[in-house]
Amino acid sequence: MLRYLRKYWYFAVLAAGFMVGEVLIDLIQPRMMEVIVDQGILGVDSGGVSDVSLILSVGLRMLLVVVLGGLCGVLSGVFTNLCGQNYGNDVRKACFRRIMDFSYEQTDRFSTGSLVTRMTNDVSQVQSMVTQMIRGFVRCLMFLFGGSFALIGLDLSFGVIVACAIPLVLLDIVFVLWKTNPLFTLLQQRLDRVNSVIQENVAGARVVKAFVQEDREAARFGQANQELVDTQFRVLVLMSWLRPIMNIVLNVAIVCVIYVGAIQVRGGSIAPGAVMAAITYISQILNGLMMLAMIFQTITRGLASSRRLKEVLDTPPAIADGEGAPDTGERGTIRFRHVTFSYPGQRQPVVKNINLTVRSGETLGIIGATASGKTSLVSLIPRFYDVTQGTLEVDGVDVRKYSVRQLREKVAFVLQKSELFSTTIRENIAMGRPEASQGEIEAAAKAAQADGFIREQPQGYDTPVAESGMSLSGGQRQRIAISRALLKRAEILIFDDATSALDLKTEAALYAALRQDHREVTKLIIAQRVASIRDADRIAVLDRGYLVGCDTHDRLLATCSVYRDICASQLRGKEGTT
Repeated sequence: MLRYLRKYWYFAVLAAGFMVGEVLIDLIQPRMMEVIVDQGILGVDSGGVSDVSLILSVGLRMLLVVVLGGLCGVLSGVFTNLCGQNYGNDVRKACFRRIMDFSYEQTDRFSTGSLVTRMTNDVSQVQSMVTQMIRGFVRCLMFLFGGSFALIGLDLSFGVIVACAIPLVLLDIVFVLWKTNPLFTLLQQRLDRVNSVIQENVAGARVVKAFVQEDREAARFGQANQELVDTQFRVLVLMSWLRPIMNIVLNVAIVCVIYVGAIQVRGGSIAPGAVMAAITYISQILNGLMMLAMIFQTITRGLASSRRLKEVLDTPPAIADGEGAPDTGERGTIRFRHVTFSYPGQRQPVVKNINLTVRSGETLGIIGATASGKTSLVSLIPRFYDVTQGTLEVDGVDVRKYSVRQLREKVAFVLQKSELFSTTIRENIAMGRPEASQGEIEAAAKAAQADGFIREQPQGYDTPVAESGMSLSGGQRQRIAISRALLKRAEILIFDDATSALDLKTEAALYAALRQDHREVTKLIIAQRVASIRDADRIAVLDRGYLVGCDTHDRLLATCSVYRDICASQLRGKEGTT
């Protein structure tokens, strides 16, 4: 984590330097007040005669010094925040970049709620730790050592009082931090859980409402929130011991200083102003220690957050870049050679010994029962996951030899659940090619059968889209997602049940546009409806992870019993609805 702080070292040095100036001025003020009291008011060296001119001159100097100290404090705060804010900004961006490189497996392992907490709350905690260490440590240590030195300079007996008080304060700090330290990690985990429940319910609000489960979800959130509150309460109870005990020690120390000072004044060894200065110094020392306790609390919590951030930053992407792939002259060819795939942590493979070649420009339909491995198979092409066994080649090169960016630029993927972003329709479509012209965007939308309804929107292509596309219907979201994929001009186009929300007429118009305007693109179309893929060049039939047939519609009807059963079940379903 320090590597993100090194580039702002000069801000940290300037902040610490100005803090030194502020504290030095705070340490000078009691001495100046001593002069005003002893020489100006009591006239200790002038036979008890007050010196008004001395009071005015020293008071004016004291005022100027205070202004200078305030200026140092302001500049220290400015440079501290420049350092802390830039540091936090860099850490947050680094975490986001790493999360964007995570595979599906790694994102699931951390959980969305935990990643959100780490990107927000944990970064804030680490940022607070850095700012506290820059300013707080300098201030506290200078008050401790500078104040002790100044106190001993007034009278050695005052130093003895401080020497007795400091161990009691440190013992209080160590005990409380020892008890609270393990709770800070637990506290962040409880916050992870709360964020996860919130994220699930906001994203799945329609499901919750449709099944009238508001009370159940409110209870689930209440339980997660109560666990967070209980943990916070335990921390706060432990922290509540700090200030009362430290206040007791501070006041006892002040009473001791007053008592010893009174004896010294009566004996004539020191003047009353020195006692006042001693009281100020001991207050500064013990208040500095009290501030140090708060800093240690922030540091303890920041270190817990830092460990959580390091887990993200130090986790290498599961999908690593290859050394780069040469240009083989092929375009859009795909070869599965004895490919087997199991999801991480699962023993049973979902794709089993697949041998399949998809030619350039070919349209391959993929069909099969639920959980037959259709989505898993096509997810291997852009390396959302890596094959467990065998080899997968794109354009004659093993996909693991490509850089991830190089490979995924060859592929456009449309999911059944179309993910849109809270920006305009135009920007959602142009996501894969931000430099695309308006004409190209409209052409892609027309091919996807989306241009008509887009123009009916209040602002046309500039209409804002609500979060996750909730301001659009399922079919509209799918057509915008298809437009985005077509505009990318990739070699390989994958539809993962991407037309499930479209009526047959719109779907037929879409596929007709694909055949006419995107003949050179290799197309893999996963579908549940035979009608969606019957005109494909070939249809791959999957059953329980195995490829049990791959041919045209008519030949599969004659040779593949699984395909015949699928067709028969859909035909019976249509007859049952008439």
